[in-house]
Amino acid sequence: MIVTVFRSRLMPDVRDDYLALAARMNELAKTMPGYISHKGFFADDGERVTVVEFESEEGMRAWRMHPEHRAAQKKARETYYASYSAQICDVKREAKFDRNAKGQAAE
Repeated sequence: MIVTVFRSRLMPDVRDDYLALAARMNELAKTMPGYISHKGFFADDGERVTVVEFESEEGMRAWRMHPEHRAAQKKARETYYASYSAQICDVKREAKFDRNAKGQAAE
């Protein structure tokens, strides 16, 4: 699995427009082969963090290069972002717990 951690800070007064674009990108990402999930959060200090999971690097790369996503990236650099960083990570190990999962004993 490939995980992207995307951190950004927005320019003043662009949050609503940015969120509309982000919502469109979220819907588009869900259609990509190998897509697993994504979640975005705003921290108290204004930083936005988005975590995106793909099954493989090829799926993530296809998403990164999708023409509509490329256009959105360009617009975001020109209009919305004060700064951003992206970290692309290979998952080395994963552990999960779900109290409500079938067969999971809850004590």
